Amino acid sequence: MTPSDSGLPGRLAPARLATLAGQGVQVPAHLLRETAGPMQPPAQQPGVVHLGLGAFHRAHQALVFDTLLSQGDPRWQVFGVAMRQASQLQALAAQSWLYAVNIADRDGEHWRIGGALCGAALASQEPARVVAAIAAPGTRWVTLTVTEKGYGPALHGLLLDGLRARREAGGKGLTIASCDNLQRNGRRLEQQLLAAARLAEPALADWIALHVAFPDSMVDRIVPAATPALLTRAAQALRVRDEAALATEGFWEWVIEDRFADPTDAAVLAGAGVTVVPDVGPYETAKLRMLNASHSALACIGTLAGMATVSDAVGHAPLRGYLLDLMDLEVAPTLQRPDLVGYRESLLERFANPHLHHRLLQIASDSSQKIPQRWVPTIEASLQAGRLPQRLAFAAAAWMHLSLGRDAQGEPLPLSDPMAQPLQALALQHAGDARASVQALGGLPAIWGTLLPQHGAWREAVAGHWQRIHDRGVLAALAALTAPDTPMAPMAPTAPTARPDASTGP
Repeated sequence: MTPSDSGLPGRLAPARLATLAGQGVQVPAHLLRETAGPMQPPAQQPGVVHLGLGAFHRAHQALVFDTLLSQGDPRWQVFGVAMRQASQLQALAAQSWLYAVNIADRDGEHWRIGGALCGAALASQEPARVVAAIAAPGTRWVTLTVTEKGYGPALHGLLLDGLRARREAGGKGLTIASCDNLQRNGRRLEQQLLAAARLAEPALADWIALHVAFPDSMVDRIVPAATPALLTRAAQALRVRDEAALATEGFWEWVIEDRFADPTDAAVLAGAGVTVVPDVGPYETAKLRMLNASHSALACIGTLAGMATVSDAVGHAPLRGYLLDLMDLEVAPTLQRPDLVGYRESLLERFANPHLHHRLLQIASDSSQKIPQRWVPTIEASLQAGRLPQRLAFAAAAWMHLSLGRDAQGEPLPLSDPMAQPLQALALQHAGDARASVQALGGLPAIWGTLLPQHGAWREAVAGHWQRIHDRGVLAALAALTAPDTPMAPMAPTAPTARPDASTGP
């Protein structure tokens, strides 16, 4: 059965919210109040313009804004902007911008209706609408989730056009919050926009520097790609059709720097569960190096081994043991986030969540863009401290094998990566030679920087793992991986046996 042929009584719509609330579904209180009487258009204009209207935003920040709206603050309605793909806009528009989110953890699952969106546009076809939304007097925030590869002239031009129109209209300042995996994302975007503006329009650059705040931020929530099976589950659970339904985990985190155009926003966001801090750095570094790096390592190794999801990989005892050693012995010594042990345990619990079906192949996509952020800083820090990070060397070797575009059975694997063609060509050219493969694939400065391609001990470690994966298969090669002679704090402060056994669940 699919949502379109199930005979259900129509789509998700505002008029159905009261019925859904009666079924135990969490619905937006601000919309429930509106639908209690005659339907009226929202009186408040959008206060947030979001660039990059994908699943992650709708399952994360949009729900935070929804909470603020339901608390009675009408300034957080969202005008969404899809950058290139319009696949979800039609479905959302047909549902008055409502959508259901299945939220699941080890304690169970529940459904929540997101209601912060009030409109959307496609930037590639409707740039004037986006510029007008940024310039609108009611807009207070612009947020972005465009992924690491999404920054570029098109995005910068759109933002600068919007800020120029805002300045010319006499508008007030606003907060622009980058919500991606780039470290110091707010500072990076600020520097890029100011540099572009100073070249063409110094007066605009001066206005931006005076009136626009660019806080650094870190966002975290696992949001797998939606599937037809999820849409069917939503239809069965809600008894309405929802062609924009999502699934996510119970955990979420948003850490943001206390740097806003309106300083009172700090207390407002904190009241909705956002962590507002003077320095986001320790949090974003921990996420990149422990969560994201572990995800990428599991994706490369697990995919080679024929596994499908993160929970499959973490449920495999040797891979779980590998993951613990990666976190404890290689990543943790480079981090300063508070309560690292608790953070590590929360990650293991999240990875093991069987409800998410977070596909390894999805995580392995765009690895050439992710490795420089997720692996390279830890590798470089370890080498500079005199430690050879063998688990990350193993992950690097697994990625090189994955670049061949074949799984463990020799079946074709689609490589979704901006560098897919040159990477596969290099991998195939040197498919039988460990050192040549490492020299070719591990020597690309765009991925590995300038230190690692020249570091002999690192290259030899990767080549050794590459050869063992080639000769024995990835899981047999993993079994040969041993811990460094000197375990490193702070993750095991009492004794080596303090670490949970790799075969037990969190």
